[in-house]
Amino acid sequence: MLKFILNDKEIVTHLHPGTTLLDFIRYNQRLMGTKIGCREGDCGACTVLIGERVNLRMEYKSVTSCLMALGNVSGKHVVTIEGINAKALTPVQEAFATEGATQCGFCTPGFIVSLTGYCLNESKPTDADAIDSMNGNICRCTGYKSIQKAALSISKLLQARNTEALSFAIEQQIVPSWFKNIPARLMNLAETDTPLENIGTKKLGGGTDLYVQQHDEMTRQNLRFFSDKKEWKFIEEKSGTCSFGASVTVTDIAQSEIFQRHFPQLKEYIQLVSSTPIRNMATIAGNFVNASPIGDFSIFFLALDAQLTLSNGASKRELPLRSFYKGYKQLNKTEEEWIEKISFPLPSKQHHFNFEKVSKRTHLDIASVNSAFCIKMDKDQVEEASLSAGGVGPVPLYLRASGEFLKGKTISVQLIKELLQQVQEEISPISDARGSAGYKRLLLQQLIKAHFIKLFPALPQKEILFLK
Repeated sequence: MLKFILNDKEIVTHLHPGTTLLDFIRYNQRLMGTKIGCREGDCGACTVLIGERVNLRMEYKSVTSCLMALGNVSGKHVVTIEGINAKALTPVQEAFATEGATQCGFCTPGFIVSLTGYCLNESKPTDADAIDSMNGNICRCTGYKSIQKAALSISKLLQARNTEALSFAIEQQIVPSWFKNIPARLMNLAETDTPLENIGTKKLGGGTDLYVQQHDEMTRQNLRFFSDKKEWKFIEEKSGTCSFGASVTVTDIAQSEIFQRHFPQLKEYIQLVSSTPIRNMATIAGNFVNASPIGDFSIFFLALDAQLTLSNGASKRELPLRSFYKGYKQLNKTEEEWIEKISFPLPSKQHHFNFEKVSKRTHLDIASVNSAFCIKMDKDQVEEASLSAGGVGPVPLYLRASGEFLKGKTISVQLIKELLQQVQEEISPISDARGSAGYKRLLLQQLIKAHFIKLFPALPQKEILFLK
């Protein structure tokens, strides 16, 4: 039995917890404002807000309901466009109307929900962030400029905020006044809720890839839900090592003070990975287990020498991420095991790290080729080097020989040229929908050049760019 609040209504349902939230909203509750678009998390037409109590206050995040299991909203507050609507237009809706930010209207509910969710965010409002809050929503009519203007007007409204975000949103009638009672109602719900049986054979975190690949099968699976495991929802630093649990999402990483401190360019890296609604759902552990040859965070953490703690419920074992992939979609784990924790040594001041990615769209898309580079310098010599690459082999590749090649050497244009030749011997791309094998070889070569240009700005950049 599942219990949660949908808009202002308490829900009790015995539907299979693998049912998508989108299907429940439309077919069970007949709320048709949430649209069916791509069913792959790309278009944002099905965007809703998920609110949960965190440290005695509500936190709302946008998600694509087509990829969210009903079991993952247990004990939470789900907000659709109908939950935002009032007798008059809200300020967000008014901004869209004033700026002519809607034409056919199919995508509009998703945009409205995303921007409304931004109004509930406690971070300092900026024009750029207001626009970026809708990065998971696609419009085929407007050309986006009118939508951006609507976002800017809302950003201007939020500049006057001097109270808690939710209180301000209620005061400005951005959301209905009953939102203020949701925390207490969720607390009462938790006291009477019966937790989901956690003995399923199919382990489910965010489900952002599983629902794309196995949408129909998920309602027949005996599921074990991982995304709300509170004991696995942590990020901690101890003695130069960062550890985080299996329930940690991409958004958790992006908002982590530990990650922000040790990776100054983190925001730029995160912007290359999916969209905000997907980041709010997708777990890092899920990215590893998905075993995609182009998994962004598999590549990111391969270069950082991440270690996995695998558990089967009765025992645990440690395994380097670099030893996790045995072949295409083949993992060094049993069916009963799952990733419980991920640890990696934090970069020191002597380390330099960079992540690069090329995709058909600059942001928010699946990689054609991606790469990460972590290098430790001893004055002008390379003490350690780790290079990883995706899209150039059957698994996320750790380029061991290429890293070893750099050790003990002085960084120079000639060394980079020799490294590029070494890398070509270590990869084995194939031609597919994302490019030919030759194109992928060229892309990785360019990404490696980008690593050195960014990390060693004193080097002659033009010479590096024209290396072959």
